[in-house]
Amino acid sequence: MSLPAILKGRLALPMICSPLFIISNPELVIAQCKAGVVGSFPALNARPGPVLEEWLARITNELAEHDARHPERPAAPFAVNQIVHKSNNRLEHDLELCARYKVPITITSLGAREDVNRSVHAYGGIVLHDVIDNTFAKKAIDKGADGLIAVAAGAGGHAGRLSPFALLHEIREWFDGPLALSGAIASGDAILAAQAAGADLAYIGSAFIATSEANADERYKQMIVDSTAADIVYSNLFTGVHGNYLRHSIANAGLDPDALPESDPSSMNFSAENISKAKAWRDIWGAGQGVGAVKRVMPAAELVASFVDEYQAARNRLELAAGLVRAL
Repeated sequence: MSLPAILKGRLALPMICSPLFIISNPELVIAQCKAGVVGSFPALNARPGPVLEEWLARITNELAEHDARHPERPAAPFAVNQIVHKSNNRLEHDLELCARYKVPITITSLGAREDVNRSVHAYGGIVLHDVIDNTFAKKAIDKGADGLIAVAAGAGGHAGRLSPFALLHEIREWFDGPLALSGAIASGDAILAAQAAGADLAYIGSAFIATSEANADERYKQMIVDSTAADIVYSNLFTGVHGNYLRHSIANAGLDPDALPESDPSSMNFSAENISKAKAWRDIWGAGQGVGAVKRVMPAAELVASFVDEYQAARNRLELAAGLVRAL
């Protein structure tokens, strides 16, 4: 197992905050990075296109100022998520801006592309590609991705069907590079469990919806707090790709969460124009099965601090258990 060089010595926890559509904004990303974990946002959150440069300039400048004031604890690097599906007509524009600002980490989704990887590598960035099975994982590495994000069952938003244990095992049989795990991770204990199962990093999203900085409706944040794993519905109706959504938001939209029709995957459309008009993700709210661990809305830095405490407590318990075993 390995950690990208760009992350070594820069993390308070082995963790990447996943890019949340609509929700991730500069305020949240900056707070996450200053707290010592990788913050990220989807490029398409910055709309219209010119807004992306404003976001990149602000994030880059504020993190540089933080590092100058706190050389003893520099901020973690940030990441930008690029939808590389053929329908994304903003991709070239967004990649050019990210190259200009030398975005440290690019997270690619919905297709692996050699040209995108070359573009990022040309200025010294790295690419992590999210995958839902071993076949897609091999394709991503063959096409030049530096690392993988294993999106297992229970992850918020677009998610796979496989158990995290099965998916990590199959990938680790042939890949020893950087590997993050996504899927119902919402506590420090779960971060340590992801590492024990073979991941280098945990990939966490839903818990950050219920933070002060998140660009989410207050009702959405409270629904995260009030929900449990039983309140998550897996469907491809809303975007053409299977994902996990909050049951009560589906019901509030006048739909039956237990009788949703299947969507035609060919209906996927991630053009900037379609994204701007889309009601899914605005009215139908995504979340993962780990929401039961979220107990209240709090600032992102406080959430990360709670993860740090839980992670250390879990490590202490394991060390104690290991000592007892050795004593037998």
